[in-house]
Amino acid sequence: MAVLADGRALRAERTRESIIDAHMALMLDGDLQPTARRIAERAGVSLRTLWGHFKDLETLFAAAGHKALEIQYTGFRPVPADQPLADRIEQFCLQRARMLDVIAGASRAAQVRLPFSAQLRRNRARHNERLRAEAGELFRAELAGDDELLTAVLVATTWPAWMGCRDDLGLSVAEATAVMRRAVTALLATREGH
Repeated sequence: MAVLADGRALRAERTRESIIDAHMALMLDGDLQPTARRIAERAGVSLRTLWGHFKDLETLFAAAGHKALEIQYTGFRPVPADQPLADRIEQFCLQRARMLDVIAGASRAAQVRLPFSAQLRRNRARHNERLRAEAGELFRAELAGDDELLTAVLVATTWPAWMGCRDDLGLSVAEATAVMRRAVTALLATREGH
């Protein structure tokens, strides 16, 4: 009996994951507002099955937020904090550019629904807090406890700035990364001069 229950639980988990993966794939492919029907079709399940695993879109958005972090942080390596500032900035910006661009489709889709979804706002806050901690640690000496400066670094290295460079200005990944690097360098160099 336990084997049957285990088998059912494994199938249910695989189905749940396939729904999350289908949702992410649609967004990454450029579908800014994937419907439940398109998600179910992509996952190869019925709408009833989809809603059996997720009570509403908000619970699906929560799961997708965790999947986005998983995708973003695949291959992540913390930048060593003992390197010279220019090297830390370079590695940090290259890593941020990769992390932002790899989930660009999902971020664009989230941006569309952000004003209407408390869960998407929580996802965004979680992403930002993770970055705040990472940048705060990496640039601890240069920040010297200046929370406003840390916030400025975040503004330069989060999705809205990346979207502005890539989507609004039409910059390539390399050009957008160069803009990010220049902004972070200018911010932290200003602090060094104090």
